Amino acid sequence: MALLEFHDVTVQYPVYDVRAKSLRSRLVSISTGGRIEREAAGVQIVTALRDVSFTLRDGDAVGLVGHNGAGKSTLLRTMAGVYQPAWGSVRRSGRIATVFELGAGMDGELSGYENIQRMGLLMGIDQSEIRARMDDIEAFTQLGPFLGLPVRTYSAGMATRLMFAVATSSRPDILLVDEVFGAGDAEFQEKAAQRMASLISTVSIFVFASHDSAALKRYCSRFLRLEHGQVTEIDASAL
Repeated sequence: MALLEFHDVTVQYPVYDVRAKSLRSRLVSISTGGRIEREAAGVQIVTALRDVSFTLRDGDAVGLVGHNGAGKSTLLRTMAGVYQPAWGSVRRSGRIATVFELGAGMDGELSGYENIQRMGLLMGIDQSEIRARMDDIEAFTQLGPFLGLPVRTYSAGMATRLMFAVATSSRPDILLVDEVFGAGDAEFQEKAAQRMASLISTVSIFVFASHDSAALKRYCSRFLRLEHGQVTEIDASAL
């Protein structure tokens, strides 16, 4: 049984060497929407999530809403275990896959094939599973012989196809997605939406952060609003 449970979770991190107060405030507003807790010797401590509690179980499809910097990405990364709480606890049961920043772990000097292996390993997919899914990844990218060339020779659209194909190649219990449906041209967006819908149908828990209310309503049945690092459950009519 898949499970994601937060109990009074607070996430904080330091911001170093930010000298001008106005610039500090602007950076915090853009990056987290959190609160500056204290400052000393050029270091400020930002609270990105505060006392967050909820439970997600099998069958939950959850949309995360909120303005830029409200804490959606921080919450997703804490779910995935990328960020650790300063206080509180997170319980996870089931294999987690993430579709966050497309291209995380990509090396421009390596070929497309080598980057498939590299990104897959960073996602926690073992070599045998990567090999088993290689045909599917190749077909989705439609890059053909370009997969043998260094990624630095790719256009932005070609790189996006490769990144998305790898990111959506696993079959997890829990899928965490951070706003990717607008990537690429119209043809790619349609293919990406179909591929994502197919993947969503196979997972036990799905969490999707987005500003697209139509997409949220299409894929999700529960909704959490983030504001200054705090979480409130809302219904679809409030989107």
